[in-house]
Amino acid sequence: MISEPSRYCTVELQALPSRIGQVRRIVSAHLRHWQVEALIDHATLGVTELLTNVHRHAQPDKTCTVEVELLLDRLTVSVRDNDPRLPDLCEPHGESEEFATSGRGLTIIQAMSESWGARPHGDSGKVVWFTLQAPASSVAPPPRELAVYGATTTGPFTERPLETIPFGVPDEPLRAPAVARSALTR
Repeated sequence: MISEPSRYCTVELQALPSRIGQVRRIVSAHLRHWQVEALIDHATLGVTELLTNVHRHAQPDKTCTVEVELLLDRLTVSVRDNDPRLPDLCEPHGESEEFATSGRGLTIIQAMSESWGARPHGDSGKVVWFTLQAPASSVAPPPRELAVYGATTTGPFTERPLETIPFGVPDEPLRAPAVARSALTR
């Protein structure tokens, strides 16, 4: 089965506040190029939350890698860092936590994504990821014309319709080319 090729982007960076906006612009540009503009808001919000978590919590450093992959109808965004501690999804326990202005990044990702998770990466790191369903294309792909190589408007197959030519049975016995015939007659 032939399918649409994978689209992939990776960015390595220090998760500093000044770099998060740059990564958002890079992700937006790739999604526009891949013609899935409808995913830009959710993808950039999710990558912002994941990079903010690296900035606030990752030890021993803030080095991370953002990967964005569109495979058929699914966009996967992941952030890999060097801290082996897996994140916890904190549920609000009271009214004051419900209106908190920080500490809700994974709750936001859970709410806006199709799926999400975290897994260890090697001995000293982790990957936190989420997926988004890509919308069906609103523009139908242009029809492709089929190329028939070697087709001509004149020749042995234009004299009678294709249906009347029995498959595998030539009209005349096959003849060896003149060069081959002379080599065979020696």
